[in-house]
Amino acid sequence: MNAFTLPNGASMPQLALGTWLIPDNQAAESVRQALLCGYRHIDTAQAYENERGVGEGVRTSGIDRKDIFITSKVAAEIKDHDLAAQSIDRSLELLQVDYIDLMLIHCPQPWAEYEKNPYRYPTENQAVWRAMEEAVQAGKLRAIGISNFNQSDIESLMQTARIKPMVNQIYCHIGHTPLDLINYCHQSGIITEAYSPVAHGRALNNQQIASMAEKYGVSIAQLCIRYCLQLGMVTLPKSTNPEHIRQNAQVDFVISDEDMKSLIKLVD
Repeated sequence: MNAFTLPNGASMPQLALGTWLIPDNQAAESVRQALLCGYRHIDTAQAYENERGVGEGVRTSGIDRKDIFITSKVAAEIKDHDLAAQSIDRSLELLQVDYIDLMLIHCPQPWAEYEKNPYRYPTENQAVWRAMEEAVQAGKLRAIGISNFNQSDIESLMQTARIKPMVNQIYCHIGHTPLDLINYCHQSGIITEAYSPVAHGRALNNQQIASMAEKYGVSIAQLCIRYCLQLGMVTLPKSTNPEHIRQNAQVDFVISDEDMKSLIKLVD
């Protein structure tokens, strides 16, 4: 599978297994199935409450830890330096790993306030970022980044950051493509990741997307995943179904430039 090289020299596989809403007691098997299919990037978060299961899947997969890229996220509700530092230690404990390849701030605002409160927690996110930078220096984290941050959030964080955010994980799919933010990140040397590439399942019922998928002889999910990959993004499809996990990795076709332009224009 294709991979991006992070500023720290680490290789970050472009296709990842997303684990949002996968229960802790099912996460290990989903991770093992994904690794068996060739995935080498697993995405979890403190908020998913499945880090223990993800870690078990990694340890029992038979694949060397150094060959698996693990992403987790500091919970959106944590906006304090010391609490962030403690949460990173807890993630390491639950995953039972010596380091996490990539840690993100899950959201600039607590989820209950996301896109509702005009206050974006700039100084609080700077404090969390400082704790993450210290964890990098301590060898607990290899790389750090952000999630759901807009341009102004990033610019605010950069005012005090010693390590520039390496990744921004954002909501992106056919019908919702924040090109301005994607382009800003790419121009700033920040890799973008697309979560929920099938729009929380809504894309599966979109006739325009279905017609395009039929044209290429692929599933709707495969078309959605390929779309985000061709935007130059790391892409995180989620499934607990072994067959779907396998199919989601079979995306070596190419969407034409004309069809990409058509898909970018779609609005859900």
